[in-house]
Amino acid sequence: MPWLLAILTAMLIGNGGTAEQIRKPQAWAPQTIQWQEVAPDGTKYSLLEGRRDIPGQAFTYAFFVPAGYREHHWHTADARVAVIQGALKVSFGEKLDLDNMQTYSVGSFLLVPANLKHTMAADVDTIIIGTAVGPWATHHNGEEHHHH
Repeated sequence: MPWLLAILTAMLIGNGGTAEQIRKPQAWAPQTIQWQEVAPDGTKYSLLEGRRDIPGQAFTYAFFVPAGYREHHWHTADARVAVIQGALKVSFGEKLDLDNMQTYSVGSFLLVPANLKHTMAADVDTIIIGTAVGPWATHHNGEEHHHH
């Protein structure tokens, strides 16, 4: 099927033809994530693949939410989040709202649209894996964090 070869060749050439095309499959599980950043509030962050600073570039991150954690924030791009350990609690609104939270247990998947303010909390140690497209920043009521 020569048309298929032509498409594959075009894709490879479009990739810049660098050695980086030879990519190995990767997989992560709650117990195998290597945490790259540990914050004083007990949260942990790891960039699993991709870059978050290049416009149009997708990336995947893991985030550890410790039991008892609560915060209100929003992101500059859509966040697609899967819960892989524990249970994530989320509510949407202009300010911290612990009264109207929904609980998303392991196996749940959320799409959080860009700039939609939300409260994130956990009653048990929780891990989420998210995918987004850069450039990416998280805003916490007046301050800006470039991880999360």
